[in-house]
Amino acid sequence: MSKHTTHGFHCLKGKSNHDMEDYVVSEFKKKEDSELGLFAIFDGHLGHDVAKYLQSHLFDNILKQHDFWTNMEDAIRRAYRSTDAEILDKAKVLGRGGSTAVTAILINSQKLVVGNVGDSRAVMCKNGVAEQLSVDHEPSTEKRLIESRGGFVSNLPGDVPRVDGQLAVARAFGDKSLKLHLSSEPDVKVVTIDDDTEFIILASDGIWKVMSNQEAVDAIKNIKDAQSAAKHLIEAAVSKKSKDDISCVI
Repeated sequence: MSKHTTHGFHCLKGKSNHDMEDYVVSEFKKKEDSELGLFAIFDGHLGHDVAKYLQSHLFDNILKQHDFWTNMEDAIRRAYRSTDAEILDKAKVLGRGGSTAVTAILINSQKLVVGNVGDSRAVMCKNGVAEQLSVDHEPSTEKRLIESRGGFVSNLPGDVPRVDGQLAVARAFGDKSLKLHLSSEPDVKVVTIDDDTEFIILASDGIWKVMSNQEAVDAIKNIKDAQSAAKHLIEAAVSKKSKDDISCVI
């Protein structure tokens, strides 16, 4: 490897009465003389099948785009859209649920390309300072877009804003019954990895509901082992009363 990059992940089932719905990818692979780090969090809802499908297929669909090396941002957007179309076609098998996604592709430890749909988040630590690399797709901030498609955003007392009174994120894979009002268009960001970059956190919203980006960075900045850091971050979120399924990759 061009630089010594380590990675680790940890997952914890939340206090809900359904099966674990989070899936992760955390691996390196060689492709055309380059070394790619492939990292992702898929946070399912109404079942785990869509998240599991994304774990198996999304990166393959990204990497087989004809312009992956020349126009990575377009390739990722197209692969997100085509993968969502596959999921909707397979709704009879995969069910009516959906999933958020945050993906990060590290190229030769020098360039990082982050894509996301929903509220799983990517955060970079640079010289001890947290920088968010993804966009949280909240129903309240995308209200106008949802309404322009014929949907609505509920805002009931004691509850979070929801698309059509159901889903607490404005973008997701799957969710066939809501798809007319729900986007699967990712936000994509490209960043250069330099000597000041210490680590990247990818995590589902079970962490971000109870911790700020800087709190998450501060919790693990002195832990050298990536696997231990991932486990510690989840334990910190649980100690702050997070009840959701939580998964994180460092």
